[in-house]
Amino acid sequence: MNTPATFDPDGFLLDPAMWSEGLASRIARNDGLGELSELQIGLVLALRREYTKHGSVTALSHVCHLTGQSADCMQHLFPSPREAWRIAGLPNPGEEAKSYM
Repeated sequence: MNTPATFDPDGFLLDPAMWSEGLASRIARNDGLGELSELQIGLVLALRREYTKHGSVTALSHVCHLTGQSADCMQHLFPSPREAWRIAGLPNPGEEAKSYM
């Protein structure tokens, strides 16, 4: 039996191990973004890799660079960096990080 994903009051996944591309697609659809493009999925996967590597919020322009995009790609591919972080299934980064996301 699959355990449903649970989210904190801010909409962040409580257990990042529950994440899947299917869950990312559901979050995006529920938030009104429709289907994720290949560029968006690539960025989400890069966010996850960098979070796993560093255990914290990585410079978002660096994540854009890793995917071969311009430094401001996050602004063009998602309504906000916070939205990309949520879709990536990463834990709540805290109030300070959310203020610059």
